[in-house]
Amino acid sequence: MEKKILVLCTGNSCRSQIAEGYLRHFAGQTAKIYSAGIETHGVNLKAIATMKDDGIDISNHTSNNIDEYRNVDFDFVITVCDNAKEGCPFFP
Repeated sequence: MEKKILVLCTGNSCRSQIAEGYLRHFAGQTAKIYSAGIETHGVNLKAIATMKDDGIDISNHTSNNIDEYRNVDFDFVITVCDNAKEGCPFFP
């Protein structure tokens, strides 16, 4: 069964976008990967370029707010910064 994984950071701009890209690349069809931020800052152009250099295209990613996923039942929530960990809403 496909696992649902959320990568969470402050602005869903760089770290979580990169993590989402790698997780999607390596997990393939075994997991549904999402990323979000406590706020949204747009996808960082340097993150897109860095991932392109590694052969992974994240240029179509969008910056999403955690509130968009309130009704999704995640199997794992990964925070990629302490700010997100502190501000992370409780997931039952």
